[in-house]
Amino acid sequence: MFADRIRSMIGMHWLALFGAIFVSWAALYAMAIPPELREASRIFGSEFWVALCTITPDLAGYGRVALMWLLMSTAMMLPTALPAFAAYDDLAQSGAETDFTSFALGFLAVWAGFALVAAALQMALFHFDLVSSFGDSRSIWLSVGLLAIAGTYQFSELKEACLSKCRAPLTFFMQHWGETPARLGLRLGATCLGCCWALMLLAFVGGVMSLAFMGLATLIMTLEKLPDIGRWMSRPLGFALLGASGFMAVTGL
Repeated sequence: MFADRIRSMIGMHWLALFGAIFVSWAALYAMAIPPELREASRIFGSEFWVALCTITPDLAGYGRVALMWLLMSTAMMLPTALPAFAAYDDLAQSGAETDFTSFALGFLAVWAGFALVAAALQMALFHFDLVSSFGDSRSIWLSVGLLAIAGTYQFSELKEACLSKCRAPLTFFMQHWGETPARLGLRLGATCLGCCWALMLLAFVGGVMSLAFMGLATLIMTLEKLPDIGRWMSRPLGFALLGASGFMAVTGL
């Protein structure tokens, strides 16, 4: 059944969606910072690399960082929402009036907003020397705090409420079917944001523009939204994140 569903994703709207995912990952791969360059930054400091990779506190620097976060959000969040997009497409196949493009753009608009906020946060952290010019944490306490926030949020009622909607997209659509496709996409995007914002901010710990972090985080967030798997993941993941925060605080590693 799952294989049949995958084979049915061949319309132009699906090709465009998968194309956006592919292009975003390809762009991130091209922009990825080699591990040795990250290590050199830790050794020599951000100032040494200012001519190579400048993140300046002006509109130009902010624009580059916002674009990076937009690519990250598109590459990482669209795969996690594929079951919801498939459920929406199934409604069209059953005769319901839908607009896949408006729905998808509404979803992405929420994450574009997140990208703007995350970019502003990165610029502020860079200004106070809490992250490097590559966006990686330079402060043990920033890393500890972000891990603790993400771990604690795993146990929150808001996280559970958002996950319950992502795990049952058909029920979610039926509850809000009277809304326009764009507004429905915005609502799904906001729900998805409620699930994933804290895990996304761990990019400052795992490495902004680190393909390894992005790949692992995408896999975790995708599995967490699956009803048969995700309900067994949320609390163990929360304990793991809190444990990592405590370990880092005690050892300084």
